Amino acid sequence: MEFTVQQIADLLQGTVEGDNQIKVSTLAKIEEAQAGALAFLSNPKYEPFLYSTQGSAVIVSDKLEVKKPVSAALIRVSDPYSSFSTLLHYYHTALLASKTGVEEPCHMGAESQIGENHYRGAFSYIGNNCRIGQNVRIFPQVYIGDNVRIGDNTTIFAGAKLYTNTEVGSNCTIHAGAVLGSDGFGFAPQPDGTYKAIPQIGNVVLEDEVSIGANATIDCATMGATRIRKGTKIDNLVQIAHNVEVGQNTVIASQTGISGSTKIGDNCVIAGQVGIVGHISIANKTTVGAQSGVSKSVKETGTIIQGSPAFDYKQNLRAMTVFRKLPELQREVELLKAKSED
Repeated sequence: MEFTVQQIADLLQGTVEGDNQIKVSTLAKIEEAQAGALAFLSNPKYEPFLYSTQGSAVIVSDKLEVKKPVSAALIRVSDPYSSFSTLLHYYHTALLASKTGVEEPCHMGAESQIGENHYRGAFSYIGNNCRIGQNVRIFPQVYIGDNVRIGDNTTIFAGAKLYTNTEVGSNCTIHAGAVLGSDGFGFAPQPDGTYKAIPQIGNVVLEDEVSIGANATIDCATMGATRIRKGTKIDNLVQIAHNVEVGQNTVIASQTGISGSTKIGDNCVIAGQVGIVGHISIANKTTVGAQSGVSKSVKETGTIIQGSPAFDYKQNLRAMTVFRKLPELQREVELLKAKSED
């Protein structure tokens, strides 16, 4: 794909300084860009590369004052980072749109339906009585069980597994190896010390515009639904247990585990390697720092917590300062103890 600088500026609602008819065909980092590449400058730390880049065009802030001659054409916008992200989105969408048709061998079960302009990769499997929307991309070796519902414009990458009765909204992305609808971890202890499996008969529901990272797992509900609400983004290697509810536009980073029946609010930020116990609630706009252990409900909107067990972020920082000084404090106590014994 090849575009003129002016076409890109029109897309981003920006203005051009320099030759607006230069053509670009690829995207690159500003420090690595070569002829034909488009880059962007957002962080002032990288401004020196603006004067040495070999790229054909650079997206920059409309407030940037250029201090030296620049060989590349400049596309001036209000927010270079967001504009470049928008461009990446269009580029990625165009690449996905190029995948159409049905590769063989693949399987679609009885009474299943799929919309127009779809793609089904080789060795993909669709069970019985499924309803799949338009412009859906199903990559090779995807498994879709019986009675699954998938909305328009959703992409499911290679090797993902959607168990029976899973529901996925429109404009969702499910990355390679993700598993939706596997059994929740439910076992009843028996008098003889063994465990009896509790049947998990619920499902998983993803609302619109949800992203699920590679090798993430979302368990089906014991009854009802494990629900991920609109706009939420879940990173690779996240575990979400049965009957969890995650609110709208929440982000959850890698290696986080959320135990059963916990409710996460809207617009929360949960950093990497966080553990959250079951049957608690996390208020809207809560931020949980990395490697925290959340053992009780968070009730106030906008709370920031850190640590294990997690508590107020600023108090945690003060506690860590004291913790680092404990060896020194211990020596002082031992010296005072020795003096008192003299």
